[in-house]
Amino acid sequence: MGKLTIAGINLILVCALFMSISCTLNTKDEGFAIYLTKDDIPPAHMEAMSHVELADQPVISMKDVITYNAQTHEIKLTASAFERIYGLDVPVRGKSFMVCVDKKPIYWGAFWTPISSISFDGVTIWIPLGFQEPNVIILELGYPSSTFYAGEDPRNNPEILNSLSEAGKLINEMSISDVNELPHSMKGYELYSWSEDGKWRFTLITGTNRNKTIEEIVSEQDFISETEWINVHSADIIF
Repeated sequence: MGKLTIAGINLILVCALFMSISCTLNTKDEGFAIYLTKDDIPPAHMEAMSHVELADQPVISMKDVITYNAQTHEIKLTASAFERIYGLDVPVRGKSFMVCVDKKPIYWGAFWTPISSISFDGVTIWIPLGFQEPNVIILELGYPSSTFYAGEDPRNNPEILNSLSEAGKLINEMSISDVNELPHSMKGYELYSWSEDGKWRFTLITGTNRNKTIEEIVSEQDFISETEWINVHSADIIF
């Protein structure tokens, strides 16, 4: 076996140092990403784990994200990323994921299938039942509705929002001009009008089986989703 020279040792050390720096930079530059767990840990076991290893590659990376709406937590994805999520094998008890910034876990949740009859107290991403436009997934609270969620909402974590903002992907809220057309609503839309302070005020809101609350109708804050809920207000007509 040949002798290892001083020059050879120095070259190995330089290469190792370069690889270490390169890995650090790559991790630091990754930003927002969603990972599956390395050992496919079921959601029911996640809270009992003191440490969870991430899968080797993110299932959603920053390059997959077109926009992230901070008000609705809708993530508009590239077509290839949406197809990847659509193709995930998700059991009725969910498939765990970790929301990370630079590979640092911020909070966890679970991909969930809308055909599941099992409730879940956690952050969920519902697997699409088919291809759709726009290619949007939503970080939701609870399954089958937010009434099954207890605790604080982790989705507005500053590290996550800052990472998305720095990448130019963050939308704080949408205006009606940002939407090409209103999303399809199974129950249509409801229009409310009333007079106040010498003006006619209007609210256009997504139709539901339940009665709307007074707060929803008279609120002055618009809430515009690309996929489901619309609550838009106007007070432009003076009489």
